[in-house]
Amino acid sequence: MTITDYPLEVPETLPFLEPQKPRRSIWKIILYPFLSFLGCMAFIAFSLYILFFVIPNGPEVTLAKETKNQNLNLIQTKAADIDKINQYLVALEKKVDKLTNQGPYLIVNTTENKFYLYADNKLIRQGICSTGKNEVLIYGKKKTFFKSPRGVHKVLSKQANPVWARPDWDFVENGEPIPPPGDPSRFDSNTLGPYKLALGDGYMVHGTIWKRLMGQSVTHGCIRMLDDDITAVYNTLPVGSKVIIY
Repeated sequence: MTITDYPLEVPETLPFLEPQKPRRSIWKIILYPFLSFLGCMAFIAFSLYILFFVIPNGPEVTLAKETKNQNLNLIQTKAADIDKINQYLVALEKKVDKLTNQGPYLIVNTTENKFYLYADNKLIRQGICSTGKNEVLIYGKKKTFFKSPRGVHKVLSKQANPVWARPDWDFVENGEPIPPPGDPSRFDSNTLGPYKLALGDGYMVHGTIWKRLMGQSVTHGCIRMLDDDITAVYNTLPVGSKVIIY
C-alpha cells in the first residue's frame, strides 16, 4: 500500500493563519468618548454665548436701542416744551383778562388784517382792515418805517370828518415837492374817511378812500377800515379805550 491510498484531509481554514484583530488600548477606549463629550459641551457653550450675548448686542440691536433712547428724549423734550407753552398761555390769558376788563376794546391782527371789536367782553363786530406795509422810505437824511405799532394803545382823541395834515413822506412817495409848513396842499379832508381815532405818534384808526385795497398790508402804519366798520368802532370806543395791535 502506497501513500496515495490514504487521502489527505486538509482543513478549510488554518487557525494559526487567521488575521488577528488588534487589541485597543484602555486609554483610547476612555479618552475618545471623553474628548467627544468635551467637544459637544464646548459647541453648546459657544452657541449659547452667541445666542444670549452676541446677537442681542449686535449693531442693529444697538441702533434700535439708540433710536429708542433718542425718541424717548425727544418725547420728554416736547413734553417740557408743551408745559412751558401751557404756562405761557395761562399767563397770557390773565394778562388779556386784565387788559380787557375795563370797558370796550379793539383788537387788530396785522398778520391776517382783521379786527375784532368787543364790548362787555363780547365780540360785537369783526371784519377786514388794512395795516402797515412794513417798508422803509429813505429821503435825504430821514428814514421812515411804515409798520403798524404792536402793543397796547389807548384812544387819545376822536374826530368826525377828520382832516389829515400830510407829512413830508407823503409828498416824497407821490413824487411831489415838499411844501412849507402850513401850506394848503398839506391838508386833506378825504383820505381819512368819516372818522378817526388817534393813538399817538401819528398813528390812527380811521376810514379810507382806498376801499379796493382793504384786507392788504398797504398802509403807512395806521389801521384802515371800511365806512360801516369805522363808524361802529367810533361809536363803541370812548376816549381812553384800549386798542391792542399784534
